Amino acid sequence: MLFEDKDESKIIVAFDFESKNKALLMAKLLDPSLCKIKVGLELYVSCGPSIIEELHSLGYKIFLDLKFHDITNTVIKSCLAASKLGVWMINIHSSGGSNMMISSKKELIRNNYQTLVLGVTILTSMNEKDINEVGYTSNIENQVVKMAALCYESKLDGVVCSANEAKLIKSKFPENFICVCPGIRNNSDDNNDQKRIITPTQAAKYGADYIVVGRPIIESKNPLESLINIKKEFDNGLNNKEI
Repeated sequence: MLFEDKDESKIIVAFDFESKNKALLMAKLLDPSLCKIKVGLELYVSCGPSIIEELHSLGYKIFLDLKFHDITNTVIKSCLAASKLGVWMINIHSSGGSNMMISSKKELIRNNYQTLVLGVTILTSMNEKDINEVGYTSNIENQVVKMAALCYESKLDGVVCSANEAKLIKSKFPENFICVCPGIRNNSDDNNDQKRIITPTQAAKYGADYIVVGRPIIESKNPLESLINIKKEFDNGLNNKEI
């Protein structure tokens, strides 16, 4: 499995914008040496693949967060199309099953793409009540570990999970099995639509390899300053891991 150079920034800024102009303005305020960028459904649907090319031209690595989940052949072709754009990382829903994940990763390797592929476990916007409602019988922690195991056995590069579960995942799988953790907030009161949230310092201590941060940076009065502060918090936490 591939892994990032230890000197590179582990902060991924979520570009939750509805227009190319807003996204590019924010990209020019930030610094590609300090962060990577997550392009999700809203921005990608609004702008199409051209937004990837323009962000690449500014020097950013891109996590294309489209959470592919469909029949195996469709997911394979979608992964290939995303990799052709030159993105650094993509993700697919682990609930799609091992055949979908194994086949997608194999096809990328066969076509000489080095795109990192992560499996989405349980969305950080969901809590115990939510997962029970859709039919999961395990608690969140056990369900996330079960899905992480499926991703690992399917030869994916890692998972998207809450940092609350990263510590347990890191104890069960090799160090280079990546944990990318959204739901990051400066404090526990600022949760917006997230339910399983955590601070940058806690996320680092629990074993998150990368954290995804949106509103605390892109909606702040000084996005670059906020990015620098969050990066410092996370880097300091990495020096004091609990695992």
